Amino acid sequence: MYVVFQCGTKQFRVSEGEVVTLDHQDVEIGKSIEFDQVLLVQTNEGTTIGQPYVKGAKVVAEVVDHPSEKYTIGKFRRRKRYVRKVGHRQHYTAVRISQIIPA
Repeated sequence: MYVVFQCGTKQFRVSEGEVVTLDHQDVEIGKSIEFDQVLLVQTNEGTTIGQPYVKGAKVVAEVVDHPSEKYTIGKFRRRKRYVRKVGHRQHYTAVRISQIIPA
């Protein structure tokens, strides 16, 4: 069984037990999140496609971690005395899919 759900502007295809990295969500580690914008549900009985969402379907996930990646951007022009270094840190939320509730 798997589902396709929407979180923000991105769509994810997941099944139970998977760990997915989403954009940052303001939720503590260990708490659960419910996603009700389910676009597609695939079960043994068949496939249900929402228009735009499947009514009654939910994805329950548990927050595992809040990882972040640091990017360093460097610009350099030789013989011009131009050096520039800028950093950026992108924050994410890692969630483990604990339960899929089909319609």
